[in-house]
Amino acid sequence: MIQVKSSIVDNQFFSHSPLSKEQTMIFQTLLKERKKYTYKNEQQLLFELKLREQILHTAIRLAKSKARFTIFRFSRCNEQFWSRNHLGGFELKKNVTPADGINDIFENSQLYAFECATAIVIIFYKAVLDTIDRQTFNQLFANLLLYDWHYDEDLGVQTKTGNDYIPGDCLYFKNPDVDPEMPQWQGENTIYLGGDLYYGHGIGIKTKDEIISALNKRRKKAAKKSAYLLEQTTRVDFKYLSRFANSEQRIALPFDPSHLFIGKIGSSTFLNL
Repeated sequence: MIQVKSSIVDNQFFSHSPLSKEQTMIFQTLLKERKKYTYKNEQQLLFELKLREQILHTAIRLAKSKARFTIFRFSRCNEQFWSRNHLGGFELKKNVTPADGINDIFENSQLYAFECATAIVIIFYKAVLDTIDRQTFNQLFANLLLYDWHYDEDLGVQTKTGNDYIPGDCLYFKNPDVDPEMPQWQGENTIYLGGDLYYGHGIGIKTKDEIISALNKRRKKAAKKSAYLLEQTTRVDFKYLSRFANSEQRIALPFDPSHLFIGKIGSSTFLNL
């Protein structure tokens, strides 16, 4: 169920503004949910549809890339853009913009290897980059660190209990009887692509049963518990990010008469000459 302002939305809501195939799928899924999804205006809803669509496109692009799955100990990155720290995370170099750093993962994917949680965060960043203004992205996400579930607070990632799975959500498959010799397979973070398809870094684009089967092959001897899909969703803060849908939403405050401005985008403060 979708509510925009004070009205419940129906199938005809976007009749004046045709949606793409992916946006229509996402819109229809939201409509059919028993949970009510509320939006201040049409633009806020449309932004979520566009960003979720980009999450799908980005997940598929990463699936087709040459980036490899590995544990933190063996992670690797393009050292022209990132510095690999002692934990196996990637720290953006000082002379590199966040947009350039994220884009390089897809342009030179053969130079990268990371595990599935980092992959999800990378997908979220890239999708946001392809949805909002590039300069705004750089100001929002300065000093990027890619490591496990570490992410900039402006992504607003939240995990909530529930089975209201919407395409573009991150869903988790848990493997309770994982082989202790392969702890990296204790679960799989995936992007839900719609229908019965999920993308997990290291597993690829698979159905629910195929992912469960892959995880079950990594269980300890005499395992009794099957892997399963958790009833939870992990999402970026679509409503918050919609504030940055275009560059006109920047805030600038006068600093002195010489036209030096100090501004704030999200949690990042910057100077504008």
